[in-house]
Amino acid sequence: MYKIAVIGGDGIGPEVVREGLKVLEAAAAKTEVRYDLAYYDLGGEQYLRTGEPMPDSVLDELRDFDAIYLGAVGHPEVAPGILEKGLLLRIRFELDQYINLRPVKLYPGVETPLRDKGPEEIDFIIVRENTEGLYTGMGGIQYKGTPQEVSTQIHMTTRFGAERCIRYAFDYCRERNRAKKLTLCAKTNVLTFVHDTWWRAFNEVGEADYPDIERDYAHVDATTMWMVKNPEWFDVIVTDNMFGDIITDLGAMIQGGLGVAAGGNINPHGVSMFEPIGGSAPKYTGLNVACPVAAIGAAQMLMETLGEIDTAQRIERGIERALSSGEIKSLAAGRMGMSTSEVGDLIAGYAGE
Repeated sequence: MYKIAVIGGDGIGPEVVREGLKVLEAAAAKTEVRYDLAYYDLGGEQYLRTGEPMPDSVLDELRDFDAIYLGAVGHPEVAPGILEKGLLLRIRFELDQYINLRPVKLYPGVETPLRDKGPEEIDFIIVRENTEGLYTGMGGIQYKGTPQEVSTQIHMTTRFGAERCIRYAFDYCRERNRAKKLTLCAKTNVLTFVHDTWWRAFNEVGEADYPDIERDYAHVDATTMWMVKNPEWFDVIVTDNMFGDIITDLGAMIQGGLGVAAGGNINPHGVSMFEPIGGSAPKYTGLNVACPVAAIGAAQMLMETLGEIDTAQRIERGIERALSSGEIKSLAAGRMGMSTSEVGDLIAGYAGE
């Protein structure tokens, strides 16, 4: 019996999470996976009521779950950064979800902006370090508002943090068992301190413990070019927090857009959190027009990470069959030709067969 915390969050978050849970229920009924859901009212409305993004007591409770399922964070009446830092980043950092796992997979029937590329060329994984780098918030501003203003933000990298991310990526590449090639995406020619740590860890770990995995390297600017020109070159990419944040959004676009892109914040030895990577899209709140495919994909990742492979595969087959059916006209909100709940029904029907 798995314990899953559900945080619908803001905007369209609760709507797409509802469809993800609908599909999960259909798949789990066939595989006899049992789980309990606990719902948490966290997000912009809760912050406006209490002035607190997330109580300490809630964070303590989340430590006891097997997984967290998140919809979206972002509210038009809350200043940017408050919810992101006080809720999303706090969960990632304090639960030590040090891997951000982002599949970049083009499903049949989904349109990509890349000419002459199809599902056989766009199918790779990005492993992003999730708790270090520029996002730790180290630094500050001095003499603010004066001509002498100085602002600093420190890119903090530890050998421990880089190496555990790199080892996870090597292991994932080995288990994926496709091209068995791991590409380090960095900027060793400019960021000569922090990325020297990544470079040495990558090669030392790879040579010592993963001789069966081909090691590859690309500067981040080259990575963005090759993701567009030759995405088939990539199998698994490992990178730091900031570069991962950037290239995963590019990955989302080449796989068909934010409507289909899901991600996981992984603690391999603790509680992981899964979410669609799109925002809260407040203008679509309550209209039942948002695309739920990414949220359903996040539920698939959740089951896969828990080791429930049959359930995860049922969900993924449901997504593939629905997207190949021609019934979903677009993955853009309001242009799907179906409502949010109808898309969920369609995928749940296939997942439950």
